[in-house]
Formats: sequence, structure tokens, C-alpha cells
Amino acid sequence: MKLIKASIAATTFLMLAFSADAQRVRVLDGSIDVLKGVKKLNIQFDYSKMGVGKFETEEEYISKKKEDYNKKESGKGDEWSKSWKADRKNRFEPQFKELFAKHSDINIGDHPNEKYTLIFKTTFTEPGFNVYITRKNAEIDGEAWIVETANPSNVIAKISVQNCPGRTFGGNDYDTGERIQEAYAVAGKGLGKFLDKELK
Repeated sequence: MKLIKASIAATTFLMLAFSADAQRVRVLDGSIDVLKGVKKLNIQFDYSKMGVGKFETEEEYISKKKEDYNKKESGKGDEWSKSWKADRKNRFEPQFKELFAKHSDINIGDHPNEKYTLIFKTTFTEPGFNVYITRKNAEIDGEAWIVETANPSNVIAKISVQNCPGRTFGGNDYDTGERIQEAYAVAGKGLGKFLDKELK
């Protein structure tokens, strides 16, 4: 029994380690040197140009899911679409910021008076699924743009944050928002660790 428990614990640890480090983070354009010595960054999130699953735009995805849910049960699709959007402020963004803070010395938050703003632009979301006998993990891709707060068109650097998996390890992540929330946690952690390492 002890051997089985130890094996499960080791497997869980490895899965956590994998999920946290599976993503790829690299500078696409510009330089992050301006962030050396910076203690605070304003942060914004942008979902305006995001593909979802097999759909090129989020609007197409929402329209299809909303229609399907409403066919099954009147009003269910409308409620789902509200939750889909609400999860950003309630779950995804807090999780991203929390994990970033744990792995970077830079304080990100609502700091509109700071010189620089980090805009995290989600470019793709795979919601995944869990239907008991089969599952697909959630995943997000994004770009972190460092811009001048007073002049957002002045982009200092673009950082690619790719392949951020979202899953839980009890197998009970039947809620789409829960899976995607974990993907934002991985993205925040990966970006935080990357900046902490590169800015030393």
C-alpha cells in the first residue's frame, strides 16, 4: 500500500512539473531590457483576436455552442455564454496574476501610472473536454506585449507564450472554465519564470 501511495505521489509530482514547464516562452520581437529594475507593471488582457478550437473566431465558437445548448434546454446556451465571458475576470486573469507573482519579482496589476504595461493577448484557446471515458486537455497560446502605458502603440517587446496546458489531476475537470483556468496558471507561471531568469 505504501509503495502504491508513493508511486501515485511521484506520478502526480511529475505531471505537475510537466504541465508547468511544457509551454514555450521566447522573445519574438524587440527587447525586454527596459524591464530591468522595474518593480511594477500595469497589466491588461486582450481576447479580441482569439481562435477557439476548430473555429477561427471566438464569435463563431460562442454562436455554435450557444445554439447547441439552447436546443437541448431553453436558456442554457444564454447562461453558458455569460459564464464563458465572466470566467475571464473571475478565474483566468486572477490565476494568471497569482502564478506570475509567485515566480517573478515584478508586481503586475492595476497600475495605470506605471511607465510600462504588459498586455497578455490570448491568440488561441482549446477548451478541451472530459466525458468520463475520454478527455482532451485545455490549452492556450498567447503573446505578452510590453508597451508604453502612455503610448500603447509603442510596442517595446513581444513575447510568445505557447502550449500552455490546462488540466487537473483528479480527473474531475468536467467544467470547461476549470480546465482553461489551469492553462492561464501555467501561462502566468511560465512568463513569470522567463522574465525572472532573463532580467537577472
